[in-house]
Amino acid sequence: MNQDQLPAESKPTLDAFTKNIGFTPNMMTAFAQSPIAFNAWATLLGSLSKALDVKTRDSIGLVVSEVNGCNYCLTVHSFTAEHMAKLPADEIILARKGHATDPKRDAAIQFARKVIENRGRVSDADLQAVRDAGYTDANVTEVIALVAMYSLTNFFNNVFDPEKDFPAVPPAGSI
Repeated sequence: MNQDQLPAESKPTLDAFTKNIGFTPNMMTAFAQSPIAFNAWATLLGSLSKALDVKTRDSIGLVVSEVNGCNYCLTVHSFTAEHMAKLPADEIILARKGHATDPKRDAAIQFARKVIENRGRVSDADLQAVRDAGYTDANVTEVIALVAMYSLTNFFNNVFDPEKDFPAVPPAGSI
């Protein structure tokens, strides 16, 4: 879709992303067709950008996108994990598989994976493990919110399948 055809209510948000990223990702142009959904997502993204740390957030995005089978989001999160979170390639792969070398981040990623795989039905032991790693209940709530936010874009991109505009990543089976 041509950006000139987008609803006026989406343009300020889309313009802010374009300025921040340096280009307009295809996913955002497609998502901006609904100002209600797009602006709500952008607000959630902005708020959750203050949750946890960037390496943990990007790692959660990677594992959730892997579980949800969203190839578009895997390209985006692999790119941001490398360039913004400064995660090395082996850590990006590890995050896609639901782990990290840092024990605290590993606990958050494992918990996020269990939340998405089990639709929130985690065990008491799962919850205790993330708490034992040093996360408060507020942090656990943030992990759950991140899982939900990343799932939203995963589902959107799996439905609309925008053309990929970030570097391709190998399928999980080959890593």
